[in-house]
Amino acid sequence: MLKFDSGLFLQAVGTDAIAEREKIERIVDEISAKGFSNLFLIGAGGTIAMMYPYEYLFKSSSTLEVHAEIAAEFMVMNHKHFSKDSVCIFASVSGTTKETVAAAQFCKERGATTIGLVANPETPLAEIVDYCISTGHEKHSFDTFFIHLYMLAFRFMRNNNEFPLYDQFAKEVALLPQALLRSMEAFENRAEAFAIRHKDTDYHMLVGAGSLWGNTYSYAMCILEEMQWIRSKSIHAAEFFHGTLELVEEDTSVILLKGEDETRPLVDRVEKFAEKITKELFIIDTKDFALEGISEEMRPYFGISVNWAVLNRISAYLERERNHPLETRRYYRKMEY
Repeated sequence: MLKFDSGLFLQAVGTDAIAEREKIERIVDEISAKGFSNLFLIGAGGTIAMMYPYEYLFKSSSTLEVHAEIAAEFMVMNHKHFSKDSVCIFASVSGTTKETVAAAQFCKERGATTIGLVANPETPLAEIVDYCISTGHEKHSFDTFFIHLYMLAFRFMRNNNEFPLYDQFAKEVALLPQALLRSMEAFENRAEAFAIRHKDTDYHMLVGAGSLWGNTYSYAMCILEEMQWIRSKSIHAAEFFHGTLELVEEDTSVILLKGEDETRPLVDRVEKFAEKITKELFIIDTKDFALEGISEEMRPYFGISVNWAVLNRISAYLERERNHPLETRRYYRKMEY
């Protein structure tokens, strides 16, 4: 098995992430008191994928108007819901992502309120936004961003009198990092076995829905394609039967990401179909993880973080088995495009 620095993980995703809660509450309370018309969740690549789960949470749990937008497209589409009364939330690990920085500048110049999630506060994105929330380090920054986005989303809902579980959330989110660590440990053998079996597999289908759709999209594109150069396709479970099902064969790798929200039956339907066809069905189900201290009410929400944490263990083993470092690129930030 691969050595994993659990202490560093708990420091980054636990102590450091949770420490930002009061700051985040102050930011959201100040914005809520001033008033706003809507929320925009803006990113590029992995960070727009990261926003999709929270767009889903807002749409399924709140009447607040929320839009998740790809940074580059947002800037050219003349979005009719965007105005100086919008609140725009951005994320960039490096704080230098060209499209995200440009979009933040675009929104700032038009008078919107801007919030940036970054690893390093001394970066272009951090310097542009009205409010900067920093992880302080790049390691485990995505896991930390997820926790900060929970805090932002649920505080905005709470201030809109729509999230009565807020106090319960605030208590349980402090327990989440330890629950994530235990989940990764429980998944370790499966992660390693998957990587060994599929080190030479050249195509994967990834299927998800609801709060896990963003993870599905991100893992296929940003991890398998960008970081491992493996062809993949992300398919929404509700759309799987409108085309993609015809490509499933006996040896097709189909990875199902199952959560515990309202869309679970959509993934169940794909499972029932796929298990009749392929011998390479791999299911990652958040229900399989104990999540000590996390209530049944909060599990559907925290499944976003659980799913991403265990997927990262597959990434680590693919890196080892394929002798392909996750940092290796051919084109991304290597050439002009």
